[in-house]
Amino acid sequence: MADGGPSFSLEYDETEPAAAHRGSVTAFVGRALKGPLNRAVPVASFAEFQQVFGGLWQPSSLSYAVEQFFASGGSHALVVRVANDGRAPTLSLPSGSETLRLVGLQPGSREYLRASVDYDGIADSDGLFNLVLQRVRAVGSERVDDQEIFRRVSLQPDSERFIVEVLRRSQLARVALPLPQRRPDRTGPGAGRFTVGYIASNSDGDDGGAITDYDVIGSAVQGTGLFALRAEAFDFLCVPPLSREHDVGLGTLLVAARLCRECHALLIVDPPSGWTCPQEAIEAMRNWPFRSDHAVLYYPRLRAFDRLRGQLETFACCGAAAGLLARAEAHRPLGGWEEDAVLRAGLLPAVEVSPAQRVRLAQAGINTLVSVRSLDTAPISARTLATGGSGSSDWRFLSARRLALRIAASVERGTRWMLFERNAPVTWARGRSLVDAYLARFAAEGAFAGTSAEERYFVVCDERVNRPDSVALGHVNLLFGIAARRAGEFDTWLVSHQPAASRARPVSVNRLASRLPSRAIAEAVVRH
Repeated sequence: MADGGPSFSLEYDETEPAAAHRGSVTAFVGRALKGPLNRAVPVASFAEFQQVFGGLWQPSSLSYAVEQFFASGGSHALVVRVANDGRAPTLSLPSGSETLRLVGLQPGSREYLRASVDYDGIADSDGLFNLVLQRVRAVGSERVDDQEIFRRVSLQPDSERFIVEVLRRSQLARVALPLPQRRPDRTGPGAGRFTVGYIASNSDGDDGGAITDYDVIGSAVQGTGLFALRAEAFDFLCVPPLSREHDVGLGTLLVAARLCRECHALLIVDPPSGWTCPQEAIEAMRNWPFRSDHAVLYYPRLRAFDRLRGQLETFACCGAAAGLLARAEAHRPLGGWEEDAVLRAGLLPAVEVSPAQRVRLAQAGINTLVSVRSLDTAPISARTLATGGSGSSDWRFLSARRLALRIAASVERGTRWMLFERNAPVTWARGRSLVDAYLARFAAEGAFAGTSAEERYFVVCDERVNRPDSVALGHVNLLFGIAARRAGEFDTWLVSHQPAASRARPVSVNRLASRLPSRAIAEAVVRH
């Protein structure tokens, strides 16, 4: 900035306001053939998913959902692999008459490890050795996906290079006790033209059983399952069915929706397998226990060619729906997704839905996937699962909800620098100016209701929200609101940056809040 202060950029900062912003990110949680457990891994193509997580696997509904996501226009995914038990393969390195045993970190029958031991640059009397660990694409393959080299390691507990401690940094394996008395034998030369030989892992890896809702939900304390996404930035969340025969449970949906609320994201819900026709879906929706303005549901499930079975099969639709939403958002960064959700070639709705049924489904909060855009009927606005339930009817339309969440997430992330500046009016004024300019660009594109700036949005960052007691605790607060639906009626968020964490949460300050007296705004902040 011209005054020499800190610079930062909010998400919507392109030269042209209508330019596409960064591609939306869809998170997936489920079972995979291989790959790291309970860690969010970015994936930019199905080929990359195949390399890291093993590609299509019949017991994995996740793998098919990710394939359909990229086939439908998605470009950025985060994948969290979960498992029900399972066992990683072991490596047995000869040490004279004994064995140095290593255990892999990633469970699965397709986790292929190998190791090599040498004494290069080490005197015989030192008792040290060099260890190379590799993950390869398949047994006997020379396609190495990961490699780690540990030089001059020791079997002696009092050594600075004690192998048990050194391998705690490994992403491939750990040491299993007891240790042998002598260092492992040098690995012999490889076959043919290869001068370095390797010892392949044993065939004792196991894929574990079918995953359950407990595996998907995971632990907030340990950061497993859904909670592995807590520190990640994502826009949509897909939790595919546990298997082809078992839907995701209500408990998982509730936890996933709560996570989405914390992360300003939207959960894409699959229709239950029992909804075999539109009328059943409409009737079942009346008593369906799950409603949320942080969730959307698409219907029906899909028919697609299963390359593993060599025939048409029925699949959950969340991956394809997420791909369609990502593609639509790339072309319409300000929302306004009024057109039909048209499936890409190779994907067909599992059941036929008439135009009249589509209207009734939308009234119940169910969006319809179609194979051909209708020219005879008007487009139906996509809905959230707040429609028809106890959730706020203000957020029943997906386009408005997604835009509001995106803005809230971007303002919260883009103002974190304020926490590291002097907590004083000069910093507050700079933060307010930057957020005001950010919202003004949306307003100029017609994203908000109203004709004047004061009817469209507001930003407050002064002593009204930064009271002396709050400043003394090191907290920095910023209040902003947007008129997403009606001029002068604001959806308002309080962005609070604290030493422990930053968050943006809705607050109940409304009409022309920037003109409200200091006490009124301060009381609203205290209540929330």
